[in-house]
Amino acid sequence: MTLLTDAEASAYWNERHKQEGDLRSGGDISFDEATNRMFYMRRLGMLMDIIGQQTNPVAPLFLLDAGCGKGFFSRELARFGHQVDGIDGSEAAIATCRDLGGGPQYHRSTLSGWRVNWLYDVVFTVDVVFHILDDAEWERSVRNLASLVRLSGKLVIGDWGQDGDRVFGNYQVVRGRQRYLPLLADCGMRFDGWEPYRFRRSPIGLYTFTRTG
Repeated sequence: MTLLTDAEASAYWNERHKQEGDLRSGGDISFDEATNRMFYMRRLGMLMDIIGQQTNPVAPLFLLDAGCGKGFFSRELARFGHQVDGIDGSEAAIATCRDLGGGPQYHRSTLSGWRVNWLYDVVFTVDVVFHILDDAEWERSVRNLASLVRLSGKLVIGDWGQDGDRVFGNYQVVRGRQRYLPLLADCGMRFDGWEPYRFRRSPIGLYTFTRTG
């Protein structure tokens, strides 16, 4: 099957965010909204385990939700007292995020193009990078996200945990750990592990890396 072009993929996601509900639009299209809510809550719990279950109103954590969709993870983590930036390439998704509010700051940006004058305690991208179909853009995106993590901060990436790449349909390319580990080691990131979602039949899970240099 021929993969979507960058322009086709961008149009697909913008239209999907217009047409589908808050969670299904950026979640698993094979699930209804209620099942997607369970799936989002499962992944939110995993993020909490990685980020930590402490908050400090005087010194909040700075988080980047890279590929935030309609902002579920951004809003929930902001409610815990963290300061959150959410970025997404979809105009429709960012418009919904801003309408819903909830504390985070939202910006329309690609993952490879996001630039700020500070570093984040945690950068996370949940089930987003495998929708970046072009390998060169995928690498630019992963490298850029790693560059935004402070020393001893964490980078969290949703993808599958096996070696090898695999194509699902025309808009999803999962990439294996043989891609992530050497690339992020080159970016000064230590591999901490990969944890599967254990939700229905999903083969995906969260990679965690810590900046050490």
